[in-house]
Amino acid sequence: QVQLVESGGGPAQAGGSLRLSCAASGGTFMRYVMGWFRQAPGKEREFVAAIDRAGINTYHADSVKGRFTISRDNAKNTVYLQMNSLKPEDTADYYCVADPGAWRPLQYHYWGQGTQVTVSS
Repeated sequence: QVQLVESGGGPAQAGGSLRLSCAASGGTFMRYVMGWFRQAPGKEREFVAAIDRAGINTYHADSVKGRFTISRDNAKNTVYLQMNSLKPEDTADYYCVADPGAWRPLQYHYWGQGTQVTVSS
């Protein structure tokens, strides 16, 4: 069973950048498709981005495409979310996710505890 721990959240100014990290342990990292979700206050959880096991294929939600980039370092068992050109509407709790199934799973089996991102205008 893989454990996921996010870091890198915090306050940011609109137009600024943050990089989230997610360290995985307890499993073979390369077995997992990795991703990020977010949930803003009072809103439903939203898919943000996903990356395949080798780090070759990525998929980003339209709301973040061109601003956010997911990547992974399999040697460090870590997945990243580089967030540029931040907007106040990016304010949310961000969750790292993992799944041992097929690329772009409908559901992710493992979830981290989340890290909060607050973007002010």
